[in-house]
Amino acid sequence: MKATGIVRRIDDLGRVVIPKEIRRTMRIREGDPLEIYTDREGEVIFKKYSPIGELSAFAAQYAETLYKTCNLSVVITDRDAVIAHAGVPKKDFSDKTLTTEAEKLMESRSMYSYRDGADKIFATADGENHFIRCAMPIISGGDIIGCVASMGEASGERGKDTPSPEVESKLVLTAAGFLGRQIET
Repeated sequence: MKATGIVRRIDDLGRVVIPKEIRRTMRIREGDPLEIYTDREGEVIFKKYSPIGELSAFAAQYAETLYKTCNLSVVITDRDAVIAHAGVPKKDFSDKTLTTEAEKLMESRSMYSYRDGADKIFATADGENHFIRCAMPIISGGDIIGCVASMGEASGERGKDTPSPEVESKLVLTAAGFLGRQIET
């Protein structure tokens, strides 16, 4: 653990302000859930809570199934990083932070489909060999908790076994809806 040198007082309601610089660095937004940990030495630790992160093993199986049965390369994210993927290089996507464009896509709360000639959106800075072809935010209880995105090769060529754009969007929509409902239960 690293000391920041910042000291804050607790107010009469038990609140403490997390400095703006730390919120920005740690990508903590207003309304984000935080887990609180304590240890025997009296330390209190705040950790960003990712509801979809609790389903990461399940999400990984879902992604793998989409890839194996439909030849659909896919990434599943929480609001900040990739938590599961299949059909794309592990080194470019495992636990990698999302690009600002991918975050904006998620904030739109609607289905995204790439159109030929449009600017390509990359999920991670390291994953520039694959772009987002189709994406749907995962919404649970009215909150955006992540995203399911199908990935295409940056060359733009669709594989002959890749599902049609209509089927691809239905698969992504179904995955996002299903994962959102899993969080609610």
